[in-house]
Formats: sequence, C-alpha cells, structure tokens
Amino acid sequence: MEDVLISKKELLAKYGISYGALYRWKRMNLIPEDWFIKKSTSTGQETFFHREQICERIELILSRGNSLEALAQELGSRQTPPNQRALLVSDRFTTKRFVLSELTGLVLTDGTNEINLLDDLKGVKL
Repeated sequence: MEDVLISKKELLAKYGISYGALYRWKRMNLIPEDWFIKKSTSTGQETFFHREQICERIELILSRGNSLEALAQELGSRQTPPNQRALLVSDRFTTKRFVLSELTGLVLTDGTNEINLLDDLKGVKL
C-alpha cells in the first residue's frame, strides 16, 4: 500500500491553522522535524507530510487547546524508548531529545576549535 502524503498548504487549509502555528508546534517538538518532507515539484520545493501521521497529531494538538506545554512534555517522554539513554538539549523555546544510540556525531565548537563529545557521552554511566 502506497503512503499518502499531504502538502503543507493542504494541511493548513484542512485544519484552518496558520503557517506560524505549524512552525511554533515544530519548535515545541509537538511535530518532529523529520516529519517535514521536502520534495521538488514543478513549482519549486514544497513540504509534505505523511497524511495519517500528521492529521492524527494536528487533531491531538487542536484538542488540547491551551495545554500545549504539557502535551509537548508528554510527547517528549514517549520519544525515548525504555532502557534507552537520551541527550536533552534545551534552548529558550524548547527541549529536544536525541536517543544516544541514534547519534552519529556530537561536536562542541567555539567557531575555531572542535571537540567530539559523542564517545565521551556514550561512556557516561547513569
């Protein structure tokens, strides 16, 4: 069975949401970045999503109303499988979770020098 995609434009129209809301939810990790599929089209590059996956998530977000921070925490806690270690990286907008076994590189840099931290991090016992 072929996976059905929905364009970003169709998604926004279907649910009456704004471009800004969609990307705010992305920054909050309510919609994972890897769900945004970039494809070349005859009019340039467009963004698509797996229809069933994104529609289910948008409906969940819309049903929660003002409790999006709680939903983001709830979804974030689901992202790390049991007995898997994760790296949490926070900025002023959100926290992102990376499962250590899936990381291929982790570099700390000051713009000139670089330190590869991945091997050190994988050796840390919790």
